[in-house]
Amino acid sequence: MIDVKKIRAQFPVYSKYPEMRFFDSAASAFKHQSVIEAMMDYLSFNGTNVHRGVYQLAAESTTKYEHARSVIAKFINASAEEVIFTKSTTHSINLAANSLGLTLQSGDEIILSELEHHSNLLPWLELASRLNLVVKFIPLMDGMITIDNFKTVLTNKTKLVITHHMSNVMGYETPLQEMAKLTHEVGAKIIVDAAQSIVHIKTDVKALDVDMLAFSGHKIYGPNGIGVLYIKRGLMSKLSPTEFGGEKVDKVHLDGSTWKSGAYKFEAGTPAIAEAIGLAKAFEFIDSIGIENIHQHELHLRNYVVDKLKDEPGITVFNKHGESTLLSFNIDEVHPHDTSSFLDQHGVAVRAGHHCNQLTMKYLNQDATVRASFAIYNSIEDCDILIKAILETRDFFHSI
Repeated sequence: MIDVKKIRAQFPVYSKYPEMRFFDSAASAFKHQSVIEAMMDYLSFNGTNVHRGVYQLAAESTTKYEHARSVIAKFINASAEEVIFTKSTTHSINLAANSLGLTLQSGDEIILSELEHHSNLLPWLELASRLNLVVKFIPLMDGMITIDNFKTVLTNKTKLVITHHMSNVMGYETPLQEMAKLTHEVGAKIIVDAAQSIVHIKTDVKALDVDMLAFSGHKIYGPNGIGVLYIKRGLMSKLSPTEFGGEKVDKVHLDGSTWKSGAYKFEAGTPAIAEAIGLAKAFEFIDSIGIENIHQHELHLRNYVVDKLKDEPGITVFNKHGESTLLSFNIDEVHPHDTSSFLDQHGVAVRAGHHCNQLTMKYLNQDATVRASFAIYNSIEDCDILIKAILETRDFFHSI
């Protein structure tokens, strides 16, 4: 069982806002103390670049930066050579789309779904428009991707399957392992947005057998401004970079250049060194608690709230079932922004809007929803206050 009081003591934000009931970690999570300390140590007492200088400070920077890569690789069961540091999930997916785009031609088919975050939708739609690709969407069943429905769009013409590990609106987990198997049977590649799942459920890229997987630091109690792109080693060696500059270069000639091998050929310029060091600390914190322990804690909180709200009149819960760690709902005839504003007056922070996912809103026939997401530092007391605030908000608006 997770000791929430002990956990909160490790997040400095609670020392300033001890009464905050924060349910927006799916957007960005609070930063763990070890992350802040590691970044401050590097920025205060080092600050040198990596992979360049041979003096002691530079060597220390490189050691810490590459150690961070190894920590993250171990967490997802990859090799360090398969882990690329980027600016964000968005940057990772754009990098993936642009590199894979060099291998595609007009008429090739790619598969998406209506559940994709704009970061995992727009780069591929733009690529399809530019290359005249055929885009197919997986039909949904109760807001979820099923294997049977996936099979209806997968063909021998499919080149890429683009999906997510966990929806940022519905919270449902995608059946990646079986999807990857079917994808590879037709000779296609599968690319996964793991921004929502990485902090909640075990991510083993070898067991899942995905070809690419992207996530960010800021959702896993780590820094903003850094992301990761995993590329399976056999695929990475076949892909060409699409960003160019210093450090990634092997040889430069007047008539062309060659690149370093592995992840380095995709990391042009000075990287986010402090952020990488901080991100490693976030993963070490997660490991110290155990990802399964965290998931069970969050799931218990989420199901507790759903059980209290699912039969309440005037409240629509859009994801009542499933192993979700977030809750999407609306108060009938109340705009989600008004709901969020009233909850804020109760000291409760939730997300309201389309969540960078307008296709899912259209699927739900909503302009926007309210989303409460659960994290390691949330408690049953938080949930009781959330429930009370939701019911009072409903009663206020429905009495007008």
